[in-house]
Amino acid sequence: MPLMDRIRAFLASPQGRRLTDQGRRMASDPRNRERARSFLARLRRR
Repeated sequence: MPLMDRIRAFLASPQGRRLTDQGRRMASDPRNRERARSFLARLRRR
């Protein structure tokens, strides 16, 4: 089974949906967004 099919199957599972929802909640938090932006900025500087 190709990797992308395995990823799609996982995301369709109850555990995958739970993690997706958790990620959306974390991404909506302004503090987490700023932490992600600063992390990406540090990676780009290297």
